Amino acid sequence: MGILSNLRKNLQVTKREKAAQANGKNLKGLLKKFKEDRDRIEKETGIRPQIDDTTQMFMQKILNVWIEEGKEIDEEKFWNEVDHNRQFTHPVEYYERKR
Repeated sequence: MGILSNLRKNLQVTKREKAAQANGKNLKGLLKKFKEDRDRIEKETGIRPQIDDTTQMFMQKILNVWIEEGKEIDEEKFWNEVDHNRQFTHPVEYYERKR
């Protein structure tokens, strides 16, 4: 029985990881589109608009997960990266506070 339960757990973990990768790709695509819209507006008006609510909601979820994992995140650095669409170009350690 132990072999079957381990196999089932491994299968569930694999499925979760694949889903997380797919969700990450979709999220990155959405964030890129939002950034392009903000860039276009900035080019037309000369003023960079605030981060829209949808982007902020997605990124707040990511921030909450990192904090739940016990990471001490420098939120100012995190949101600055989000504003200029550089999120996900650094590992999570980049956003952690230096002690």
